[in-house]
Amino acid sequence: MSRPNILLICTDQQRYDALGVAGNPHICTPNLDQLATQGTRFTNCYVQATVCAPSRASLMTSRYLHNHGVWANGVDINPDEQFFTRTLADAGYDCGLVGKFHLGAAFGGRIEPRIDDGFRIFRWAHDPYVPSPGNEYHHWLRRTFPGLLEEAIAKGRHEIDRLPREAHYSHWVGEETIEFLTSTRDTSKPFCFIANFFDPHHGFGAPQAYRDRYDAASLPAPVTSDLSTKPAIYTDASRESYAGALPGFADYTAEQIQDIKAHYYAMVTLVDDEVGRILAALAEQGLEENTMVIFTSDHGEMLGDHQMLLKGPMMFDCSVRVPLIVRWPGHVPDGATREELVEWIDLAPTLLAAAGVDGLPRAQGRDLTPLWSGDGWHDRGWVLSEYRNSGSMYDPPVHTTMLRTDTWKLVVHHGPPASARGRDGELYDLTTDPDERVNLWRDESAQHQRVTMERDLLDVLVATEDRSQPRIAAF
Repeated sequence: MSRPNILLICTDQQRYDALGVAGNPHICTPNLDQLATQGTRFTNCYVQATVCAPSRASLMTSRYLHNHGVWANGVDINPDEQFFTRTLADAGYDCGLVGKFHLGAAFGGRIEPRIDDGFRIFRWAHDPYVPSPGNEYHHWLRRTFPGLLEEAIAKGRHEIDRLPREAHYSHWVGEETIEFLTSTRDTSKPFCFIANFFDPHHGFGAPQAYRDRYDAASLPAPVTSDLSTKPAIYTDASRESYAGALPGFADYTAEQIQDIKAHYYAMVTLVDDEVGRILAALAEQGLEENTMVIFTSDHGEMLGDHQMLLKGPMMFDCSVRVPLIVRWPGHVPDGATREELVEWIDLAPTLLAAAGVDGLPRAQGRDLTPLWSGDGWHDRGWVLSEYRNSGSMYDPPVHTTMLRTDTWKLVVHHGPPASARGRDGELYDLTTDPDERVNLWRDESAQHQRVTMERDLLDVLVATEDRSQPRIAAF
């Protein structure tokens, strides 16, 4: 059998439940729902960080945050790191990317530096807002709709979120992906193409035609909990998002929060339409049967839950758990659902195994193939996520580490000497409290469970250290 093509479709900031097929009857995602019926959906996929750059570095390297070194947004990837796309390119794959990448600092229009990533096609645009000589979306917009970009920027940077679909960033990602599939790929090789959408990242805005599909008042209200029972940083985040850089949940009325949710859902629906176009082009080119399609997202979004917006040190499922759908006709079962705990670092080994390529030398993820081949899957039984003052910078720094098992979640909010903040934490019984409302960190009846999980976390951190450097001899 010929080696499969690989199409990795990734959104930015899409929580695990922002899909119709995930049991959300309020959101319209027919194309992604259909993709799930044609493949396997993983209900418990966790990212290794709750903000973009650290999470994306884990995807590309298959390594945990404390090993790949991109501990925060604004940190450049070490040139010594190896991406799975470089491995695929060395094995004869034609590799390309469109959209956001975020493996280096891009603030203020800086062009994100590249390492030896293996991409022949690289259509980079960090976001739709910031002018940059490297922003390929802006170049496309100027060519295709002269004057529209300048007009939108003059009205305010978030006006660009509300551009009509045909001029929208998400449409541009769809256009570039379809162009690769139909005309610019090297047809003598299998391909690996990454389509990185920016939506449903904030700002919370969508084309009016998409926003009009949603009645904000009919959408369910956010999950609430008593923030006084949780670490104090959450009360701060409720008042001010991004360490004070953006308005907090408390700045909005209940009606405005519902409008934010409606815009968020509208953004997801726009992406869904573009995914539909991409998958149609794949089929029209006769590539559907021999292409592994993966749909996922780099992290979630609080969306008003627990009186917070956006992301940061929060390790609630809405922030750290993401969609994952895998379709590969004849290999991955149709319409299957897997509930095992899997991590974002597992994707690179899975893709390399499908391509018949030896894995990354320092990869820490696991090939997911046994979950659909029946060859025997030994569940690790836990997932790990880390935040090291990784988003907007708090002073004193905020460092949190999450360990989740089948039924429990522990989040340690680190104190001295890691930070001048007081040590605190969270403990949730996910069987009785799936929405993570009741923090058992200080509950006397849960102290044995807390101590057990704190010990387990210490062991997991030791187990996930990078010991890939070979030991030559006894001394």
